[in-house]
Amino acid sequence: MNTQISFLEGSYTLIHIPLSLYSSFLQPVLRVFLPHTQTVGSSRGGPERELHGLTLDSQQHGFLNISVTPIEVSVVCHSSWARDVFEPVIAGLPRDLARTVELSQNDYLILSVISAGLDAAGRVMELTSPLALAGIPIFFISTYYSDFILVPAKERDNVVEALGSRGFTPSENQSHFVNASSCARTSPAGSPPRTPPPPNLAELQTRAFDLLRKRSVAPRVDESLELVQCSGRETSPVTDEIYAAPRPSSSRRPSGHQRTWVDIIDTKLYTCIISALVSQPRFLSITLAQEDPPSLLLDKTLLSLFGDSLVGDTEGRHIPIFLDLVSLPLEVTGIVCGVAGRLAQDMQMAESSELSYLSTARAGAVILPEAQSKRALDILRPLLSRED
Repeated sequence: MNTQISFLEGSYTLIHIPLSLYSSFLQPVLRVFLPHTQTVGSSRGGPERELHGLTLDSQQHGFLNISVTPIEVSVVCHSSWARDVFEPVIAGLPRDLARTVELSQNDYLILSVISAGLDAAGRVMELTSPLALAGIPIFFISTYYSDFILVPAKERDNVVEALGSRGFTPSENQSHFVNASSCARTSPAGSPPRTPPPPNLAELQTRAFDLLRKRSVAPRVDESLELVQCSGRETSPVTDEIYAAPRPSSSRRPSGHQRTWVDIIDTKLYTCIISALVSQPRFLSITLAQEDPPSLLLDKTLLSLFGDSLVGDTEGRHIPIFLDLVSLPLEVTGIVCGVAGRLAQDMQMAESSELSYLSTARAGAVILPEAQSKRALDILRPLLSRED
């Protein structure tokens, strides 16, 4: 197993928006998705806006996730965008509605993970277990190319120590880590968290399911909702050709002159995504990250909007199992690792190789092929059923 983990630059905010307010927040969602709309005000004599959280070469988001699910609208964006774009909209709502929108009080850091030699279920466990055992709350987002972990900014030192205890070698500035082989240790070092962490993975799973049962969290499935994981085609910044396969990061830097955001994106793809967002989809999760083409996890019925602008397995049938976590605090630990670990264990790793996980602001979704999702439900339902 060869895994590389890097801290992305900047601090990020998680935003929860109730589905009932979707239309009120569609415009700010689009303003964030199309970042250079933020500069229009200055051209009209309005205040100059500095665009934070964008890459220097292509002026694209370093990281952005927009997810519309049957439970909520969730946005992970640079904290400056939360402050400049979303907070004014919330302030303009009636007080009772404004209270239903939640912005994380603490900033988060993004860990970008590139892993070879492990199936998807193995990656979830390998990446989340050392942090969960150190008592660090996380959010986990699987995409077409990479995995991303959100950790509280205040926990950075504990994250570094937890990764180090599992054999990840840090760079000099502790922003990049490499692990060429799995480490046998399972109890990370680090400053003790406020609540004593579980001593092992078995106890972590037990605590996670005890908490979910106590808060009456039951798995939800809409079998009519089928998802596909795809990547968008993207315009090469060097040749203007359309490509879909991952490239070395060096190929993403403009040659000769500074190109703008609109030069580097596939405008066809972005038009399709906007069409999907405007339709208020049942499920659409978009992840933009500086080293990857756009990644989409979407309701299969939306494919007709995209034409040939997507690549990936559009014939697969993946069913999401939703866990509504609105009753749990953001600081809760071990949920991703506990749920994914128990499924990987009971379904056997080889059979659950396509398991992926999406954390949104107030929910989680385990995504599996149709046949495996039924088995997963059979495992989860008794574990989450409260005994009277």
